[in-house]
Amino acid sequence: MTRVLLAEDDPAISEPLARALRREGYTVDVREDGLAALDGAQSGPDLVILDLGLPSIDGLEVCRRLRNSGSSVPVLILTARADEVDTVVGLDAGADDYVTKPFRLAELLARARALLRRTPPDEAEAAPLVRLDAEARRAFVGDNELQLTAKEFELLRVLVREQGKVVSREQLMHEIWETAWLGSTKTLDMHVSVLRRKLGDDATRPRFITTVRGVGFRFEPAGGN
Repeated sequence: MTRVLLAEDDPAISEPLARALRREGYTVDVREDGLAALDGAQSGPDLVILDLGLPSIDGLEVCRRLRNSGSSVPVLILTARADEVDTVVGLDAGADDYVTKPFRLAELLARARALLRRTPPDEAEAAPLVRLDAEARRAFVGDNELQLTAKEFELLRVLVREQGKVVSREQLMHEIWETAWLGSTKTLDMHVSVLRRKLGDDATRPRFITTVRGVGFRFEPAGGN
């Protein structure tokens, strides 16, 4: 049965939401603060619904710690903050999607279903082959640490953050080199080539970084099949 960890300290939100999730057929574990949410995540839920305004440690820190520990569980954040910057920070911390309070229950359930479809339960429990420690700026393949330059680490970080989705060349140039894309991406292509080599990828049959012609690149979360 699909297991959902719901981290929300307001019973007026958590109780009806938990009931709705159970009606969908999910097992729901409700946690009321950040430390309890991290403890609950140790059991390997299939989805985490995470309020940003948790006591003890906030939802952003919970998300960061989950990702730094190597967890690839889908994270849907709940935020009462209307500021777009806070939402972006949440996504940068490793969240997969967000819903702004007050939310429509039907929309939240639809987003939860979409995240669960994207990461089936058996895959969510598997340890990722590539692991990042964003705070220490370290990257690992299995137990082997990669020796990456600052730009290579940023490139890998963005691709892993968007794993399973195509990241356009424009977005990569903007986020990593803070420049508008003007047609030439030789620098980007060179960094992708070097990063593939350090990941042990074969450019003709890559396991991790796939080129999507005319668009950009996609990071394969399970190292290909």
